[in-house]
Amino acid sequence: MKIRTKILLVFAGLTISTILVMTGLVYYFANQHSFEDFYKRLEIRAYLAARATLPNYESDSAIYNEIREEHLEKLPAEKEYFLAVNNNTVSKNEQLSLPDTFYQQVIRESKATYREGDRFYEGVLYKSKQGVYIVIVSAINQYSIEYLAWLRKLLLICAVASSVILIGAGIFFSKYILKPIRQMMVQVKNISSRNLHLRLNVENSEDEITDLATTFNNMLDRLETAFETQNNFVSNASHELGTPLTAIIGEAELALNKERTPAHYVYSLQNILSEAERLEHITRSLLHLAQTGFDGKKQEWEDIRTDELLFNVKRTIDKMYPDNHVEIDYSLFPEEEEKLQISGNMQLLELALTNIVVNAIKYSDNKPVSIALAATEKKNIIIVKDMGIGIPQGDLPYIFSPFFRASNTSKFKGYGIGLPLAMNIVRMHKGDIIVHSEVDHGTEIRVELPL
Repeated sequence: MKIRTKILLVFAGLTISTILVMTGLVYYFANQHSFEDFYKRLEIRAYLAARATLPNYESDSAIYNEIREEHLEKLPAEKEYFLAVNNNTVSKNEQLSLPDTFYQQVIRESKATYREGDRFYEGVLYKSKQGVYIVIVSAINQYSIEYLAWLRKLLLICAVASSVILIGAGIFFSKYILKPIRQMMVQVKNISSRNLHLRLNVENSEDEITDLATTFNNMLDRLETAFETQNNFVSNASHELGTPLTAIIGEAELALNKERTPAHYVYSLQNILSEAERLEHITRSLLHLAQTGFDGKKQEWEDIRTDELLFNVKRTIDKMYPDNHVEIDYSLFPEEEEKLQISGNMQLLELALTNIVVNAIKYSDNKPVSIALAATEKKNIIIVKDMGIGIPQGDLPYIFSPFFRASNTSKFKGYGIGLPLAMNIVRMHKGDIIVHSEVDHGTEIRVELPL
């Protein structure tokens, strides 16, 4: 069922139900009022009949009879009964089939009412010179019957007309409210992987539809960036893998082309070995980069002390670059041991920090590099600072893109995989990497990991 139909059904159901309930209440209270009004008429006639038939003075009888004849319209099937009361005993009329409780209520409360189908009875207690009487006036409530029939007809017409109007209004408003969504659907259907640059039209309003369109456009921005990154990654990976493969094949073909001296074969094998090692390094880096695309649930997580993590990284760097000038700065170390505890994968974090420190050594020509550790109430901060060539400001937004290399790194060997790999690992640990750099003055990289 479409949302438009659901809105129409809910809107029409609620409003029509409300109209029917209100109609029922109006009819009920009108019915009750008509009964009360008719009983009041019978009561007035009962008192007038009593005063006209049982007057205190003879002259009063003519006056009350005149009032009844000239000013009171005779009710349908109107009848009058006068029943004498002696010592709370009523001399009943055989034509009346009223219950005893009716007479007892009249004696006790001076009046009472009773209904038998469409015939209504009103009894009043009247004391005169002739004695105590119960005066009963009865009539058929024809007025109420006609009035209520007219009221039912009117309410039915109003309910049907209101329902038709409300259903029409519901159809109109459901179309009007959902019109922006239909327009969005048409625009979304035209967006594919070939034209991810297209965006939804966003109106200058602050409603939920505008928020939805803005959210969708933001998602398209992320998708377009992801597609471009993937395309660049595949293109660069193909290029980086193709270069050493071409060199290996070329050297092998050249060596096999004709008989050569042992020295020439050794030279060719050395070139092949060098390119094969380069290819192996690129392949291993790509594998690490792909593995860090997981959500972290498949990795082994454990409690890690960040100071031990730094010591492990320093030992690894010492093995790779025995003559390095990397020093650990202890000045910011936290005194509380509990602030050194984080949850993560030790091997992956070592790999990430090692890549960052290796970059610091490489791009500073082995100048001094410091590694500091600080802690706050919520996170650990590892700071790697060098005095190298720095990163141009225009290149900073792209340094975490695979295979991207800054414009001033052409004389340094590299593949542009270290920082993207480090960023993936840190994000797996719900952390972040912040880079501050100035050309020819060095770079500071802050790795923030939550406690």
